[in-house]
Amino acid sequence: MNTDSLTIKELTDAVGGGLTPRMVRHYHQLGLIPQPVRSPSNYRLYTNKDVLRLQRIVALKQQGFQLNHIRHILEVEPETETTTNMIGELQHQYRAVMQQISQLRQTASALEGLLGRDRHCQIMQAEVLAQLKLLDVETQAGLGGLEQLWSGLDAEVHTHSEAFPESLQRLLPDLSNRSEIEQHLIAQLVLACGDVSLVSFVKLSRDAIAASREALKSGCQIVVDIPTVAAALDQTRLIHLGCQIETLIDNPHVTTVTEAELAFWQHQEWREKLQQVTNGCVLVIGYAPSVLLEASQAIANQQIQPALVIGMPIGFSHAPAAKRQLTQNKVPFITIEGTLGGGALAATALNALVESLIDKPDCHCYLSREL
Repeated sequence: MNTDSLTIKELTDAVGGGLTPRMVRHYHQLGLIPQPVRSPSNYRLYTNKDVLRLQRIVALKQQGFQLNHIRHILEVEPETETTTNMIGELQHQYRAVMQQISQLRQTASALEGLLGRDRHCQIMQAEVLAQLKLLDVETQAGLGGLEQLWSGLDAEVHTHSEAFPESLQRLLPDLSNRSEIEQHLIAQLVLACGDVSLVSFVKLSRDAIAASREALKSGCQIVVDIPTVAAALDQTRLIHLGCQIETLIDNPHVTTVTEAELAFWQHQEWREKLQQVTNGCVLVIGYAPSVLLEASQAIANQQIQPALVIGMPIGFSHAPAAKRQLTQNKVPFITIEGTLGGGALAATALNALVESLIDKPDCHCYLSREL
């Protein structure tokens, strides 16, 4: 193929990534790529330089960058712009995105306030929906009327306990392609943080559920990164299954992500302890990104062989990198992409898996046994 004179179809085939001729024409309109030269027959002709630029656009888009952000990134040339200017521009874009997220979150909250109602609230819900159509909010008095509608709807919450399964039915996306256990796991994670958008970030390897069930039924060791995670685990069920809990950074004063990260870096014994975890254990990491990074490296080097890794540390650079490394290893995993995570979510994930195996014992005397 002559890359100095590609047709638009040949261009999209060379770039790949799902690029279509229509998208290329759209990028021309947005100024993301320059208009090409034309053949005598008026066909657009592209070069290898166009292929490379489009590959960069496709790659950045797949990483989540919006087209207007991609334009800014591609326009900055090292010869004319400093790194400081580039960082400043990216910070400006980030703040704009966060403002959009905030506005969308407000919209989502309003919709959740209407959709997340159970059958006990449906009569009042129907009245509110009918009144919303007639509401005039051009004046301050009109805005007060809107507040009255919400107050009337909220009054119903005092008459009964919340029916979470009913609310989730209306709010969760279609999960019919997932197993029943996965659906339960995702629902519990959403309930743990109150954010339905979390669903699209939860990632499980194909063998995660099967591997976890086999390991837990055999009474495997549970290794957590800090005591806060251990305290959130369903010890009643775990003890009933014969699973012992081991805390990696066993310092009761370490309770935050900052403390966990620093402690793991500063104390070699905890890094050595990670190298010695039992084969077939379940690793539950909810705070320190470096613990997950170290664990992923040890797995890649075949130094440790956990049955499952629940990797949900918090962080803005190390955590996303650690999660990406985890998903590239040949080990069953459950994670939440990006910066989202935390000890409560990591513990919730394991608790949901354990709950699928055993009904909660009525007698809590199991807790008197030593872990």
